[in-house]
Amino acid sequence: MFERFTERAINVVSESQRLAREMKCSEVTPEHLLLALVKEAKGVSLKLFRMYGIDFDKMYLEINKYVIKTSKTIDNIPFSYLFKEILKHTLDLANKSGNTNILFEHIFLSVITDKNSNIQTILNSFKFDSYNARDILTKLVQRKIKRLEHPEIEEEESNKNSFESVYEGEALAGVLDSAVAKLSTAGYEILGTEQIMASILENVDTDLVKIINKHGLNALNFEEKLAEQKSRQAEYEDKKIIFTPNAFLMMNSALQTAKELGSSVITPEHVVLSILQTKKGLAYDIISSLNIDKEKLAEDIFKPIEKQMPETLTIMRLAKEEARRIGRNVVGTEMFLLGILAEGTSVAYQVLNNLEITMKDARLVVENLVGYGNEYFDKEIIFTTRAKKILEKAWLLAKQSNKQKIEAVDLLLAIINEPNSLAMKALDQLGVDSVEIKHGIQGLQNL
Repeated sequence: MFERFTERAINVVSESQRLAREMKCSEVTPEHLLLALVKEAKGVSLKLFRMYGIDFDKMYLEINKYVIKTSKTIDNIPFSYLFKEILKHTLDLANKSGNTNILFEHIFLSVITDKNSNIQTILNSFKFDSYNARDILTKLVQRKIKRLEHPEIEEEESNKNSFESVYEGEALAGVLDSAVAKLSTAGYEILGTEQIMASILENVDTDLVKIINKHGLNALNFEEKLAEQKSRQAEYEDKKIIFTPNAFLMMNSALQTAKELGSSVITPEHVVLSILQTKKGLAYDIISSLNIDKEKLAEDIFKPIEKQMPETLTIMRLAKEEARRIGRNVVGTEMFLLGILAEGTSVAYQVLNNLEITMKDARLVVENLVGYGNEYFDKEIIFTTRAKKILEKAWLLAKQSNKQKIEAVDLLLAIINEPNSLAMKALDQLGVDSVEIKHGIQGLQNL
């Protein structure tokens, strides 16, 4: 039976045994279980107890009036008949709510609805509203609904482009300066993907250009193909800006790529990957005309980045795996939280671990929040608008701290600054708030 219990649920049962032993009782009763629930309460459960002024010390004194004590200490204290009945009822509640696992909230529900012990008398002494609590807890443990749409996917995309810092940082400054210099030579005033790509290819000593050269693309054949182009129509859609529309689209994509790969600056690698990803503009047309295997080129560019194993890159990969696990091609903020827990080595993970948040319990909460999608998706993984916003905040935090890479702690700080995100809703249900996380981060960073 206990193999179906979450860690929090097991902890509350173990704590009730410990309390029975501490109080020198001959058996573990429902009253001990209620006391353990108060001690282990977090999130919604903790708020429910606080609403009625209940804390551990007050409940201990009240329960002490009802338990039967013995003169000797018993090591292996047995469960009473009524305690076992509550556990059976807990199992029934889990089955009815459609959960394969037994949650802390299932035990809470079973205890506050028990009529065979002294529980109701004890709760009444605190004027605890069992009916109100039951309604709240029932919503938390309701059946996991198979939802085809992610809860964050319906949020509107912001019209504001986050493309303010593209000129910052040495990684791309030289490339853009060179690209701008090419404009006057070509007789153009607006920067396009072809000038940017040509400028990248000029830096023949970089590892990136060496990788590109192996695939049959170099500065010479790129310029030859560019000279054959009779029009820049591929660069324009419906408006003219400092960058051509497709160059602007590509550079914004490079910025997003940098964030997802854990970098706080845009590099030429991010630019080339984005040219291949957006599939628009003269640079992409020329690459295509040379019959280059674009997927293999992108893979070879990505490999050196992956070897550096920045925390955020690992977390993004694990977040995508968590989304796939429940049949989704959408990564929301809640998947970032699971990614941090799955990565398991960062400061952000240590903070969550110190707050007793486990991967097992976090998965259960997330599954209840987002439900399940289709069993299989052949679509590309996408990010919700709010997830992109979290990445944007993490990126800015890293830049403000003069970091070259976005760290997991930046991601966690960005999450707690988005109170309406699914990640924060999950943390709330797991019994943790933003203040505890901030204190935890400060504590570890000051060591």
